[in-house]
Amino acid sequence: MRFVLAILAFAAAAVLVGFGIAQRTVFLEPDKVSLGTVVENQASYTVLTPEALAANPGKQTITVSGGGPVYISYGRTDDVLSWIGDDPYVSVGYDGEVGEFTSEVIVAQPVDDSTPTSPATEEPEVAEESEDAEAEPDPAASPAGSDLWLDEFTGDRTLTTTVDVPEGITVLISSDGTAPAPGRIVVAWPLDNATPWAGPLIAGGALLFLVGIVLVISGVFAHRRSRGPRRNLPKGPKGKLMRAPRPPRSQRASLGSGGSGRSTGRARRIALLPVLLVPAIALSACSADYWPDLTSAPETTAPATPVETAAEGEEGEPAEPAAPAVVPAVTVPQMERIMRRIAVFTTEVDADADSQRLAERFTGPALEARKANYAIRKSLPDQASLPAIPASPLTLTLPQQVTGWPRTVLTIAKNNDDETIAPTALVLRQESPRENYKVLYATALVPDADVPEVAPASIGAPPINPEFKGLIMPTGQVAPAYADVLLKGDESEFAQFFDPEGDVIRQQLGVEGQKAIADDLPDTADVAFSNAPGDSPTVALATNDSGALVTVSITQTEKVTPNDGGTIGFKEGQPGAALSGFDEKSAKGVEREIGIQLMFYVPAVGSDEQIRLLGWSESLIGASEVK
Repeated sequence: MRFVLAILAFAAAAVLVGFGIAQRTVFLEPDKVSLGTVVENQASYTVLTPEALAANPGKQTITVSGGGPVYISYGRTDDVLSWIGDDPYVSVGYDGEVGEFTSEVIVAQPVDDSTPTSPATEEPEVAEESEDAEAEPDPAASPAGSDLWLDEFTGDRTLTTTVDVPEGITVLISSDGTAPAPGRIVVAWPLDNATPWAGPLIAGGALLFLVGIVLVISGVFAHRRSRGPRRNLPKGPKGKLMRAPRPPRSQRASLGSGGSGRSTGRARRIALLPVLLVPAIALSACSADYWPDLTSAPETTAPATPVETAAEGEEGEPAEPAAPAVVPAVTVPQMERIMRRIAVFTTEVDADADSQRLAERFTGPALEARKANYAIRKSLPDQASLPAIPASPLTLTLPQQVTGWPRTVLTIAKNNDDETIAPTALVLRQESPRENYKVLYATALVPDADVPEVAPASIGAPPINPEFKGLIMPTGQVAPAYADVLLKGDESEFAQFFDPEGDVIRQQLGVEGQKAIADDLPDTADVAFSNAPGDSPTVALATNDSGALVTVSITQTEKVTPNDGGTIGFKEGQPGAALSGFDEKSAKGVEREIGIQLMFYVPAVGSDEQIRLLGWSESLIGASEVK
C-alpha cells in the first residue's frame, strides 16, 4: 500500500511542479505594454502630452530613435509650451477608443487660406516665399540646458530612459534644435505579471515528492521485516547441509569489486538525488513574484474626489472657466540642479575673470559687483575675488508663486567646505521662458540671522506689491528709508523702523564709517557722501507670519574734492585707481561708488518688531574723476 501511495504522491508532485513551472514559462503574461508611433513631420520639436504618458499606469520607459542626436527633457506642461512659444511642433496624444497614439502638428499662427488671391499673383508669391525660406532658414534654439526642465537626457541615434512623471508633466523631444526631431517613439509601461500561485504549487510539489520518498523508504523497510524464514537447504550425506561450491579466487574478486560495490555507489547516488533536487526546486521559487502578497492592502476603485452630479430633474449649469493655476516657480530638485550649474559656471568665470560670459548667469547688482571685481583684478592680481557661489546644501528654497514671467526664487546656500564663511542668500530671476535663471542679488547672512518661517517650496510664496500697506513699511520704501538711516544715523526719521542690533553695516558704511574715512583724509581735502536706492527691482516674498523677506540695493557715492585750490587723485595701487584707470591728479576731485545689496525681514502691521537686517554685501562698483 505504501508503494501505491508513493506513486500517487510522485504523480501529484509532478503535476504541481509542472503547473507551477508552466506559470512562469509558457503561461507567463508579458511584463510590459507598449505604444509607438512614427512622426514624419519635419518640426524641430515633438511633445508627448500628459494624456499620452498616462495611457497606462506605472512608470514610463521612453525610447526615441532618429538619424542623429536625440534629446529628451520633461517639465510642467505650461513651461514646455511656453518655451516652445510660436514655433511649430508635433503633439503626440492618446486615443482611448482605439488604444493608439495620435499625432497633430501645432502651429501658433496658422496661415489663413480663405483670403482670396488672383491666379496671376498666387504662384510667384508662393515661389518667392519658398526660396526665401530655403535661403534663410530660421533655426530653433536648442532646449538643452534650460532651467525649466525637471530633468533632461541626451544620446546618439537612440535614447531610452525611464521616468515616473505625475499628472501635468509633458515630455519634449528634439534633436539639436535645428534639425527635425527624431521620429520613432515608443513608450512602455510595466505590467504586473506576478504568478502568486507558482511558489505554493512548486513548494507543494516538492513537499509531496518528499512524502513519496518517505513512503518508498518506509515500504522497503516494512517489506524486509515482513519476509518469512528461509527455505531449508537440502541435506547431504550423513545429514549435513550441502554447501554451494565456492567460486575461484579470481571470480570472487571480480564479484566483490564489480557487484556489491557498484550497487552500493548507485544506491548512494539515488539516495542523494532527492536531497539535491528538492532544494533546487525550492530555491527556484524564492522570488517575490512567485508568492501571494499578503501585506498590501486591496486597491480601492473609488475616485480620488467625489464626482458632483446634478440632482434629479435639475440641469447642470455650465462650469466656469478655471482660473490659471498658481504654481511655484521651481521645485527643490530643479533648484538644486540650477544651483549646481550656477556654482560651476561662477567658478569658471571667476577663475578667468571673464566679464563677457558673466552676463549669462548674473544680472543687476550681482553682475555689477563681479564685473567691477574682474576689472580691479586685472590691474591688481592680488586683489581678492568675490565669494564663490556654493552649490549645496540649500537650507531654504522659497520660489515665487507664478502664472507667467518674470519668475523669482530666493534660496540660502551653506558652504560645507568652510564653516567660517557665512551662508549665502541668493535671489535668482528668470525674465522669459528661454532665458535661464540669473543671480540678481547675492548677500552673506549676518551672524545668527533669524530668518522667519516661510512656506514650503512645493507651495511657494506670493510676491508683495511695493505699495502694499499690510507691513510696517511698504517694501518700495525700504531702500530709500535705509539709505537715509545710513547717511544720518539715529537722526534719520526712519531710524525707529530699523533694528540696530546686529546691524554691522551701519558701523562700516554708516555715520561711524563715514567719519573714519573723513578722518583719514588730509586737511586739504573734503569728502561728501550720498546714498540712493539702486536701479534693481525690489524683491519681496511673503512669510508665514504675514511679514516679508525684502531684498534691495543701495548705491553710496563718496566724493573727495580738494579745498585748497590744489589737486587730488586715487592712491596708487588701490582698487579705485585700478577700476577707474585714472592715475592722475584732478582739481575737480575723484569719486567712488559702493554697491550695497541688502536683505531685510519686514514685519506685518501691528507687530512690535522692527525691520531686521538678515544679509548684506558691499563692493566697489565704480570710480572716476568728478565730472
